[in-house]
Amino acid sequence: MAEAVQHYGILSLIPPIVAIILAFKTKQVLPALFAAIWSGAIILSGGNPLTGFALTIEKYIAGSVADSYNAGIIVFDIALGGTIGIVAKSGGAKAIADWLAKKAKDARSGMLATWAMGLIIFFDDYSNTLLVGTTMRPLTDKLKISREKLAFITDSTAAPVASMAFIATWTAYEMGLLRDAFALIGVKANIYGVFLKSIPFRFYSLIMIGFVLIIALTGKDYGPMLKAEIRARKTGKLVADGSVPLASKELTEMEIRDDMPLRKVNALVPILTVVLFVIIGLYINGRRAVLASDNVLLINQLNATPFAFSVIRDILGYANAAVAMMWASFAGTLVAAIMVLSQKLLTFRETIDAWVDGAKSLVIAIMVLVLAWGIGSMCKDLGTAKFLITILEGKISASIIPIMVFLLGCIIAFSTGTSWGTTALLMPIAVPLVFELSGGDTGVLLYTTIGAVFTGAVLGDHCSPISDTTIMSSMASASDHIDHVKTQMPYAMTVGLIAIIVGYLPGALFGISPFISVPVGWILSYLVIKYKGKRAEDCILEEAK
Repeated sequence: MAEAVQHYGILSLIPPIVAIILAFKTKQVLPALFAAIWSGAIILSGGNPLTGFALTIEKYIAGSVADSYNAGIIVFDIALGGTIGIVAKSGGAKAIADWLAKKAKDARSGMLATWAMGLIIFFDDYSNTLLVGTTMRPLTDKLKISREKLAFITDSTAAPVASMAFIATWTAYEMGLLRDAFALIGVKANIYGVFLKSIPFRFYSLIMIGFVLIIALTGKDYGPMLKAEIRARKTGKLVADGSVPLASKELTEMEIRDDMPLRKVNALVPILTVVLFVIIGLYINGRRAVLASDNVLLINQLNATPFAFSVIRDILGYANAAVAMMWASFAGTLVAAIMVLSQKLLTFRETIDAWVDGAKSLVIAIMVLVLAWGIGSMCKDLGTAKFLITILEGKISASIIPIMVFLLGCIIAFSTGTSWGTTALLMPIAVPLVFELSGGDTGVLLYTTIGAVFTGAVLGDHCSPISDTTIMSSMASASDHIDHVKTQMPYAMTVGLIAIIVGYLPGALFGISPFISVPVGWILSYLVIKYKGKRAEDCILEEAK
């Protein structure tokens, strides 16, 4: 007999609703998140606000920091911030910006370069957001691209790319969900083959990557993003008046000595060190975990062919990404420090001060991240996602399952701020449900449903102010977080609607191939941007007339 679903009913929706309303109303994320966690803790405490306050501090804030994976992400953020601080103080970041400015002479080419880098850093979404945002910010600032636009490009090429990469930190996690789901329906399959076969059905993610490229190529925007771009181009204000970037002035406005020689190598080498050590760290950490496991078959494969593609893929599934990222960030710090000291660009004291300033610049962002984790844990204890699932479970037909799963995944991820948690909840329900209602279909309908599970969660994350990856995109781009969410949401909703119209609906009803749906989605995206969007420069010229 199935285990009864435990949740607090409609009360479980109170914390995310409080967080979202207060965040948008006050534009202050920290108190909004704290109030949301406290409200949930009061519910769990039987209505006692004092007990709820204690629970908020002890379990959901301190507990989030105490989690080993979360602690690793915090250490990575601090150390990477310190590395970037040294790079910036030594003039390395400015040298890269000046060099790129010669290649990318306008906003269009600057956005294209940022988009391309988002595709290159494919192996982890956290690494993607932090490396792309911090590396490209000096260039986009120089080209008067708003911080909101930088955060959008960074965020929209992180999870969509990492979740579909052939080898990434997401790959093994998604394969695990698919393995369990196929076991539930009693279908034997090559799970990596299932994973690869599901990629063309990730309509939202695939169309979003094309949507960002079209935005960059055309230079057109609409809605709040257009206003942000007009402000940046016309006034040079990269953030709106009254907005608070999630990176402090210690880093974004760090002063460089007038006599400092600007050398690109002082930025490129530390950043490439971080990227390289993340990859090496994932392999080493995963290899250790495999050898310590009871997976005899994989251990034998590892010993026989340690660098075979299939072995590396499985090793990544055992790796702790937070550990690899910590190694990488401190390796970057050491390399950056050695380089500036050996060239006598900074004294030892100046190097330490630059590292501390860089680390300090992310303190507010880290606090926001901790509270976001706290509310995610709170929603889990309240059964928020389970309550949302029970509303629709058993009340839908096979043909509309992909659309309903996509929308439900979006709502759950938006409410809880976690895409991984959302997919973990939905996959074991959605796959058996569509398999049973369709009479054992293992074709387009099944894979459309799988794609809907994975990408509904990504869409919800893109719209949610309490999503960790959305917060980290704001952090890396030094954007005001609520401004980032407000400017990105219309674009995410546009792509979500297009994905339903050209992908999930025709795929479920008529079995249309994704190789038709995705290109049609890109064409529709182009038409929306062409006729709805405007170039900031054109709007400024019109105002001047």
